[in-house]
Amino acid sequence: MKIFADQNIPFATEAFSTLSPDAEVVLFDGRQLENQQLTDAEVLMVRSVTKVNGSLLAGSKIKFVGSATIGTDHIDLDYLASRNIPFANAPGCNATSASEYVLCGLLNHARQNNLALSELKIGVVGYGNVGSRVVQKLTALGIKTFIYDPPRALIHDDVEYVDWQKIKSCNVITAHVPLTTEGDYPTKRMFDSDFFSALTTDSLFINTSRGGAVDETALLKQLETKKINLILDVWQNEPEINTTLVSKANISTPHIAGYSFDGKCRGTEMIYRAACKQLNTKPGWDTAAVLVDNEKNNILQYSADAIDDVQGLWSLLNGAYSIEADSQKLIETMSLDTELRSVQFDLLRKNYPKRREFSFYKVSSDSISAKEITLLAKLGFNMSL
Repeated sequence: MKIFADQNIPFATEAFSTLSPDAEVVLFDGRQLENQQLTDAEVLMVRSVTKVNGSLLAGSKIKFVGSATIGTDHIDLDYLASRNIPFANAPGCNATSASEYVLCGLLNHARQNNLALSELKIGVVGYGNVGSRVVQKLTALGIKTFIYDPPRALIHDDVEYVDWQKIKSCNVITAHVPLTTEGDYPTKRMFDSDFFSALTTDSLFINTSRGGAVDETALLKQLETKKINLILDVWQNEPEINTTLVSKANISTPHIAGYSFDGKCRGTEMIYRAACKQLNTKPGWDTAAVLVDNEKNNILQYSADAIDDVQGLWSLLNGAYSIEADSQKLIETMSLDTELRSVQFDLLRKNYPKRREFSFYKVSSDSISAKEITLLAKLGFNMSL
């Protein structure tokens, strides 16, 4: 059985080679995969950079497609269904990582602008796997949070949902939506001229969902006359992203918000197990062994009373993940020509360093209260020292 797998799926060879006694795993560049390569392939495992459709799969023997991503806008689901090709993705695999990215970005913003957490009113657009985790963390910190998700609100009454006008009145808005073009609430360019013109000066907009959800032209137009703080991880036309928008953003990263080592391994395991089920194969690989890390660099120092101290809390989070360091790496590529910038964008993702989620770290403090222990545990840190 020949299995084609994106070279950026961690442990692809180790995992997918156990799908069949005669399994042969062929790794490929996700942006360069072509139809003729798949002539004798039976399983295809991709990431978001590969468009899976009739043009790619025509004439192939593919009998299972997996995507180690939460989104599916790169997959022609109707085509797969018409060909009876089973499909699986990995919803929620990177949700913890993306929510931690948002929290780090938010604390960085508060620190740089001398804002207390009590001054923040945060609109969370999308209450799925990522958005709900963001809300959990914000709620733990006592931050005023407002949730907007009309499609979900129609079928769930689990939280209090607000309208679009309320979201636009917030001084922080964070986007966690899939990219959709149909239905009553399409998300393509939902953050448009009307949205950005309604934001107050010095507000913060965070996008870790899809670049296509933002009308970048409208955003740049507003930035000519109004200061809007930006934390952008996703872009239109990746990897050929808008250099002007990068220069205007406070934090710019190359689509890595959900790129924790833990999350990527989780994604591999989710599509691997789906393939095992489809192929009637007993799983012979899991992430438990690869997530064990005996390094001694997982102890973080925590200062007492940092719950109410933005600087103290930011210092703790920055010890786990430096969002500024990731931003600087992308900014350094902006002086290159277009082709080289695009290459570097993909290389930053391909060679992304091992970033562990908060749960990997153990917090050490000379004096820590029960209240602080509870808070840090809610943020995801390991309090078992």
